[in-house]
Amino acid sequence: MTHRWLHLRLAAPLMAFGGVAIDHVGPTREYPSASALTGLFANALGWRRQDRAKHQALQDRLVFGALSVLPKGETVPLVVTDTQNAKLEKSDRGWTTWGQPEGRAGATYDSPHRRRRDYLADHETRVVLRLSDGNGPGLEELAAALDRPARPLFIGRKPCLPTSRLFVGWVGGVSVHDALAALGIRGRALWPDEGGAYPGALRYDLADLRNWQSGLHGGSRIVYEGELA
Repeated sequence: MTHRWLHLRLAAPLMAFGGVAIDHVGPTREYPSASALTGLFANALGWRRQDRAKHQALQDRLVFGALSVLPKGETVPLVVTDTQNAKLEKSDRGWTTWGQPEGRAGATYDSPHRRRRDYLADHETRVVLRLSDGNGPGLEELAAALDRPARPLFIGRKPCLPTSRLFVGWVGGVSVHDALAALGIRGRALWPDEGGAYPGALRYDLADLRNWQSGLHGGSRIVYEGELA
């Protein structure tokens, strides 16, 4: 059966798709995770972090694939590393996306707070997405929310503001792989295991799910990564 797929264009001077963080090091993947897309849509819809059941239900319904659009001659995206050093005082407050400054509790730090964050630089990713059956918003509602979001949108981290409209349009396809191919863009892509045979593609276990009740890692799924001609 041919499905209707939401087509997204994620592009920004800097963006981050997260990854398995170790200590103060925050890496980025090449493709968006299921939890990242869930957070993007939830922010556009105006949901709060406390709406855990809504987040979990939406993540459970996502069926998607992603394609890296790289400059001609390039085979891997450009990754830049930001080394952050900050001395945070008890009275310091930070900017938030809901219009109210955010404070912090606890004693003053005696030494700088150090973090390292990786970003994809001048990168573009295309996403095709549909929703499986279940309760919650439909594809049209998600598309409308991206065009008129309840809050400012960012791709991965708050400084990563998109350079263009996220919602591109619609494509058709029986599977995620078919929908990605329907974009007519050559590049490396990631799609879930839907029982097809993909010679030359790498099949592996990807940990990109979140348990929205606990806020921790929530499991993995089988995906394929390979070239789209």
